[in-house]
Amino acid sequence: MGRGRQKAKATRVARDLKYSGPDMDLERLAKELHGEAPATASVQDQDEDPYADDNYAQRA
Repeated sequence: MGRGRQKAKATRVARDLKYSGPDMDLERLAKELHGEAPATASVQDQDEDPYADDNYAQRA
């Protein structure tokens, strides 16, 4: 693909992202900015490492 076509495609993609982005959830954003924890996920779930029980380090 030539530089002209590549630049046109990048411009089109950027324009699509700018003008047709997903709707914002302003209530969720306000809660996040105020430091309130989301009700669906607990802090303990976020801190757990899914690979902590993996024996990969012992095999290496």
